[in-house]
Amino acid sequence: MSTNSITIRTKEEKDVKISLDDIEKYVIKSLREDSFSSYGYDVYLPSIISRYISTELRIANETDSGINPEIVGRQLSPLFYNAAWGLCVRGVLRPGVTMRGEQSTEDGSAGNGYSFTPFGVKWLEESDKDDYIPTAPDRFNEMIAPYKDLFGDGFYQRASEAIRCYGAHCYLACCSMTGAAAESIILKLAIAREGDEDTVIDKYKRKSGRSIIENFLTQGKDRHIRSQYLGFFGLLKYWRDQSSHGVYTEINSNEAFTSLALLLRFCVFVKEQYDELISNG
Repeated sequence: MSTNSITIRTKEEKDVKISLDDIEKYVIKSLREDSFSSYGYDVYLPSIISRYISTELRIANETDSGINPEIVGRQLSPLFYNAAWGLCVRGVLRPGVTMRGEQSTEDGSAGNGYSFTPFGVKWLEESDKDDYIPTAPDRFNEMIAPYKDLFGDGFYQRASEAIRCYGAHCYLACCSMTGAAAESIILKLAIAREGDEDTVIDKYKRKSGRSIIENFLTQGKDRHIRSQYLGFFGLLKYWRDQSSHGVYTEINSNEAFTSLALLLRFCVFVKEQYDELISNG
């Protein structure tokens, strides 16, 4: 069963909706703060599930709560399995025991036992914002999906690559891709305003082509629209340039995190002001 959320009935007889995003954050936070090794695995998932049920749902045992924590754990397990597999896809975990000859169990081999990769150890030490933005590609793609038809496949491809780069802590690449996604947006705007794709692409390919397109888009717009546009795109453009050149740069997780958030906000702004931005009046 694959699902993005599960509703649990609590001892107060209230329905609590728990999302995959909630569980992903909890698992990452738990792995940073404590050890869940057992049976030859670095990470024994049932231990994290049990901790979640007792600390977050406050279900300690059936006698006190009237709810069987084993049943709740079974209900929640698809979310935890999906979260663990997401960390495998990102290279943080791998299924299996830590090394040959370690104890293994049928339960662990059935999806409950994982070990850290060398990258995963480093990733957990580095992560300081991954709890607070949707760093899983599927979740981020859900947020940008409403803009795919408006801004095109080129935008969607680059935005999707940006979040994958962030998840791998490739911050230079993340900033480069967010900037590229923003450029896809302004090209779509310019084509819609000009009415001729070949003309716009020709201008874009010229020396200082990006500036030509920017000036074309902001020409004749009121000060408020112009300042908002330049504020959003200016910073994304700066990070793209800094990350794409062959010199050393100080770009790190802070800039990459902000660039993703800014790209999403830029999408909202352009959609809200779309008719004004493409008008020639």
